[in-house]
Amino acid sequence: MQRAFAVVDALAEGELGTNELSRRTGINASSVSRLLATLVAAGYVEHLPDSGRYRLGPRLLQLGNIVLERLDLRGIAASHLHALVAATAETATLSVPGERDAVTVDFVQSPSTVQSVAHVGRPSVAHATATGKVLLAFGKRSLPRGPLRAYTEHTITDRARLAAELDLVRARGFATNRGEREADLNAIAAPVYGARGELEAIIGVQGPASRFVTAKMEAGTEPLLRHAAELTVELGGG
Repeated sequence: MQRAFAVVDALAEGELGTNELSRRTGINASSVSRLLATLVAAGYVEHLPDSGRYRLGPRLLQLGNIVLERLDLRGIAASHLHALVAATAETATLSVPGERDAVTVDFVQSPSTVQSVAHVGRPSVAHATATGKVLLAFGKRSLPRGPLRAYTEHTITDRARLAAELDLVRARGFATNRGEREADLNAIAAPVYGARGELEAIIGVQGPASRFVTAKMEAGTEPLLRHAAELTVELGGG
């Protein structure tokens, strides 16, 4: 069994022939051939007749998807949310794409006396929040139809301006919100990807506009992007 795992691990680097697998694993070629026959029969490895090489098979993908589906997103993300609160002293949130808006599924509250209070189940308006902009920029949602509601004087209601904002979000990899849904709330948010490269979740940091000012938002961007990238890897993406 251990030798079979060695063959599978070697094939994770790409398509290989029997002799190359033998060299990389240290297993003699005849044994490698027998192991490959067993792995091919089980669907863990595929034989490519045109080249005579082998590659990982669909059964491994099926098993990987089963494991990923069983992962507890909130449990995996919890340490990252706590780390973001420690780094920024503001509230960290975890959201997932919904049918129209992103929805908050977990958060860790700021330790400060004056807090930005998050709510599980609350939708993030697509055009008026940092989380919503990430959904529009990196998810499968299109720009909202019809007039864009103005929640505050800072809400982007012009569709061309919103499109330009989303281009900026894609270019820098994160979104900002400066008093656009609630006048006294600022936020930053970044995408988290799943195994298939799809938008799996969105993590964000939010705080009172009087305290989470531009300089602190900029300082919070580095840890936000780092934890979004780390969480992506933990979810099988990247």
